[in-house]
Amino acid sequence: MIVRQFFDWVGTAPPARRAEAAGALARAYLYSELDAETRNGMEAAMTLLLDDPVPDVRLALCDALAASPQAPRHIILTLVGDQAPIARIALARSPVLVDAELVDIVAMADADFQLAIAARPAVSGLVAAALAEVGSRAACHRLLHNPTAAQTAGALARIGDRFGDDPAIRDALLARADLPASVHQMLVRKLADTLGGVLVQKGFVPADRAKRIVREASDRATVAIAAGARPNAVPMLVEHMRTSGQLTTELLLRAVCSGEVRFFEHALAVLSRTPLQRVSGLVRSGRQGPFRAVYLKAGLPESAFEAFALAIDAWAGAKGRGEAVDRYSTTMQIIDAVMQRYAGKSGGEMSDMAAVLRRFAADQARDAARDFALSTPPPRPSRHQALPGRVGLAGARAPRRAAAA
Repeated sequence: MIVRQFFDWVGTAPPARRAEAAGALARAYLYSELDAETRNGMEAAMTLLLDDPVPDVRLALCDALAASPQAPRHIILTLVGDQAPIARIALARSPVLVDAELVDIVAMADADFQLAIAARPAVSGLVAAALAEVGSRAACHRLLHNPTAAQTAGALARIGDRFGDDPAIRDALLARADLPASVHQMLVRKLADTLGGVLVQKGFVPADRAKRIVREASDRATVAIAAGARPNAVPMLVEHMRTSGQLTTELLLRAVCSGEVRFFEHALAVLSRTPLQRVSGLVRSGRQGPFRAVYLKAGLPESAFEAFALAIDAWAGAKGRGEAVDRYSTTMQIIDAVMQRYAGKSGGEMSDMAAVLRRFAADQARDAARDFALSTPPPRPSRHQALPGRVGLAGARAPRRAAAA
């Protein structure tokens, strides 16, 4: 009876009253204790309101129902297909919508709807992957700032691949504690490429030199990322470096000279298609014959083998003496040991290798100087030392004392 009266009233009530009644009806449906007949009647009344020509009526209905898991599913689906302001509310709030529906909407909808889905209170890994694959830049940015979104390594990698040149997205990715090492390296390389392009565009350096600067900066960052990566993240990092063509001889030598033998072993295992355990045993065995065999199988140049062997021997010697394989001192010991062997050699690849090692040494010296400067407190003035702000006053008094004498 009440529902029939509501139907009759809706036909004559003004729009503002209908909107108010729509919200009240939806809240009563969700939160009141009702018998089955009354509940069915109220659901029918809300279904009727979906055809109301005034958007504010449907908006009020959506605002009341959207966040509830008890909302009638057919009503929510209809509201999702309504005008954009109404649909965005349903997409952003409704737990009634399942992942398959959200994925379809992400694929077909415009950027505003993608933004609404990215901001949902709970975004599953499947929906996050869809947004990462086809979502707009703004939607991916919002997704990264949604603390309840279930982000997978693949989704983060895809966002980085598509929008890693965007400073806001890059910063949001780099701020994540769960960022895979491979994605971290990719972002660093994108940034280095951008800076290299600026150097060339502004005429600061020639293109060839900019290319070398970018490569060496990326290699340094890669070694640092590998050093801080969890053990289970290193294989993914190595595979990313291989598929992107960055797994070069120079990078691997830099890694070994920096004491990152773990990264080198994973790379050697991938390149030679040899089990990691066997590669690690050969690299650390101290027997150059078997090590050389797997090294050459990996396609690395024979001319650089001696440098790798000497670096690994120096690293193993430092470990054997119980020294910490730190970032600076042990690296300099390794580089010095290799450079002594290459001292005086010239011509072709030997000269190139010596030049690479000299640049490694210079990098480490600069890092050590910066680290020392940051870790050393400034000297405090002694009791008898004039403070900088009083030097002028002392100088002004001195001539008067001399004249009096």
